[in-house]
Amino acid sequence: MIREIPERVYVDSSVVSGMFDKNDHPERVKPFWGAVFDGKIRVILSDVLEDEVKDSPQHVRDFYESIPKSQIERIVSTDESDALAERYIAEGVVGETNLNDCQHVALASIANVDVLVSFNCKHIVKLNRIHRYNAINVLSGFSQIEIRTPDEVIQ
Repeated sequence: MIREIPERVYVDSSVVSGMFDKNDHPERVKPFWGAVFDGKIRVILSDVLEDEVKDSPQHVRDFYESIPKSQIERIVSTDESDALAERYIAEGVVGETNLNDCQHVALASIANVDVLVSFNCKHIVKLNRIHRYNAINVLSGFSQIEIRTPDEVIQ
């Protein structure tokens, strides 16, 4: 059976803070979070995300804390995920200043999630970068990863 909505979705900080952006992100992310709060999607939250949220404004932290615990799977960085993130940088997918972005992709790849969602269209949700992340994943013995914006997941 093919699910219309993916079951296990890795979330980066842009999807959490996107609820409060001053652009079209709130309208694009509300249906995604609605599906999470309705129990249709289980979000995969990492220690990298948690560290990023700690530096966010209070209203973003409050929203993050309001995500239903029953809909959360937590994962943490490992030597393996750190090595994969470093390989993305070494292979030139993105520059050294984008280590957190690479850590998100590596963690989601290793956790074998259904999809990683992000609004980071410069370093994560960009077709040529997705192809390069996936090439490195395959060469490193991991599966390819689906990377989309939150609204693409819910359509």
